[in-house]
Amino acid sequence: MEDMKQIALPLLFAALIGAPGHAQDQEQDPSLMEQGLELFFEGLRDEMSPALDDLRLLAEEFGPAMQGFLQEMGPALADIASQVEDWSTYEMPEILPNGDIIIRKKPVQDESEQPESGGQTDI
Repeated sequence: MEDMKQIALPLLFAALIGAPGHAQDQEQDPSLMEQGLELFFEGLRDEMSPALDDLRLLAEEFGPAMQGFLQEMGPALADIASQVEDWSTYEMPEILPNGDIIIRKKPVQDESEQPESGGQTDI
């Protein structure tokens, strides 16, 4: 996808700038660059259409449930997010058999347990 952006952006820029005098010659046939750009975007639209349709169906299926979840849990999640300074110090959430969700803090490694390198790396 990144390669496509690297190709599409210069082509789009070139098409927007157009050839000199293009604004005056609106009745002239489209240039090869314009035709190529039209074909490129038509092909891109055709290729992306199934994925976009799937995404739309997914949004229709999960949208109402996610909206309800965010309305109920949003304030509590915002409160938790404001209290946590660094999410990397926590383990992945664990769901218990009774449905409770636990987010454990990772064990803190004592400074005495950490190897001292003296600022150098052994190879």
